[in-house]
Amino acid sequence: MARSASPAHPVNRLLASLPRADLARLTLSLEHVDLPLGQRLHEPGFAQEHFYFPGTSIVSLVGVLRNGDATELSLVGCEGGVGVALILGGETTLTVATVQSAGTALRWKATALKRELKRGGVVQRMLLRYMQAVWTQTAQSALCNRHHTLQHQICKWLLLSLDRVDNNILRMTQQLIADMIGVRREGVALAAKKLESQGWISYRRGVIVVLNRAALEAHACECYDTVNFEYRRLLGWPKAHRKPRAAALSPMWTEM
Repeated sequence: MARSASPAHPVNRLLASLPRADLARLTLSLEHVDLPLGQRLHEPGFAQEHFYFPGTSIVSLVGVLRNGDATELSLVGCEGGVGVALILGGETTLTVATVQSAGTALRWKATALKRELKRGGVVQRMLLRYMQAVWTQTAQSALCNRHHTLQHQICKWLLLSLDRVDNNILRMTQQLIADMIGVRREGVALAAKKLESQGWISYRRGVIVVLNRAALEAHACECYDTVNFEYRRLLGWPKAHRKPRAAALSPMWTEM
């Protein structure tokens, strides 16, 4: 469902960073849309017709192999946008953009985006800086998947998701988490039980409640800090958290 956008106080942080005049101009070509869980916003080989500014929704950009195996490359919430291929004129991409957490977004037609890029100025600079932040997240994901344990990846992934919602509740299944990280569901189930036994999260019927964020931050891999540093440097978000680092990992983190 689409409806006209309002220029007042956008939830999306990219839009909120714009000067009032630029935001008012963009708003004329933006539409509010509701994004249900699992909806695909773009797929490989198909021209992208819209750029999305998520509000309360979270979208995963996933790489898929011919045999169906998939791994998440980056995560987009209220800090960013979906459809970066349009910014550089690529039109299509090799990733699948899937709604990971249902919610709202502002939809921008590709034709309107291209007109704005030709104008240059503040909006163009904002989009290009955002693209650099996305590249950092994508590159760091490749390193993380190769060198860090499943438990560390899950802590990082939960924190990145948590940064993109307004509370401590994440609505996602173990199968979705497994698909995003690129592992078997059984491994995610075991890791989730360990997190729950430590009192860091609770998990019931596809709803994860984070009970101890500090513990997740202390045990997440360095990739979480690396990605957030670039987002703060380039876009001023997220605000820095105090992050107590564990001097040594407990046995539960060295078993797998």
